[in-house]
Amino acid sequence: MDSSRPASECRVIQHSVGETCVPLNPQRVITLDPMSLEGAIALGIQPIATVDVDLTAPQLKRKASKILSVGTNGEPNLERILALKPDLILGSDYLTSVYRQASHIAPTVFTKFNHSGDWKDIFTFVGATLGRSQQAEKVMADYYQRLAAFKAQMGDRLQTTKVSIVYLYADMITVYTTVGFNGSILKDAGLARPLSQNLDLEATQQKGLSTIQYKISNEIFDAADGDIIFVIASPDDPKIGKIHERLLANPLWSKLKAVQQGKVYEVLDYWIGSGPLAANAVIDDLFKYVP
Repeated sequence: MDSSRPASECRVIQHSVGETCVPLNPQRVITLDPMSLEGAIALGIQPIATVDVDLTAPQLKRKASKILSVGTNGEPNLERILALKPDLILGSDYLTSVYRQASHIAPTVFTKFNHSGDWKDIFTFVGATLGRSQQAEKVMADYYQRLAAFKAQMGDRLQTTKVSIVYLYADMITVYTTVGFNGSILKDAGLARPLSQNLDLEATQQKGLSTIQYKISNEIFDAADGDIIFVIASPDDPKIGKIHERLLANPLWSKLKAVQQGKVYEVLDYWIGSGPLAANAVIDDLFKYVP
């Protein structure tokens, strides 16, 4: 078991890499991935440090602005972590290669990560690890309550409004299906998706890019169409700015129904994850743009 504490001073957590006895009331938490960071903050725990991640959800960005950096997402700086003397380290199992070293520094818990659509399970797990399961339940209850209000506002239009999600990379354009973070929120909201995006995990994988999105070309822009299109882009990246300009100038893009009806909305990349604070920012956009 990963811990040097007496069992009476810690709780045993089974996780994807092993079994760890974590402190009952951790005071110096370090997070090594975006989901653990957002989960901790949503539960009222301010990590002392985290890895560098892009934070665009307003509430999360504000609360995380003074947290120290311990490296990049995927490459945490273990020497810096050691110097900060954490009493708990949280991360995801894509960091398994650093687990042994991290667990020698402090009790370390790595959650299982398949894709961003697992965000609710991961948040629940972070809550249990931090001894804040009741608070996590309250956060999720508030999430579903907001979605219930959205559904009531939409009424009969809910089932017939098809929402498309497009992501701009520096070298390609993709659409998101039902599987990932944003797809799970639209599903919880009861919104329909275009047939081209109403795909499960297996069907998305067959498209060849990942489990949650696939690449589209100029010849198949119709895969991006819907009653409403949300375009996710990083406004500060000049490469993405150029691909955005080319997209807007493309005559095939201008033929899409949502484009012609002025129902294309640019949003920030909190639409790709990764927890309840980002999810609520997405819901803000649904209230703002969909009705």
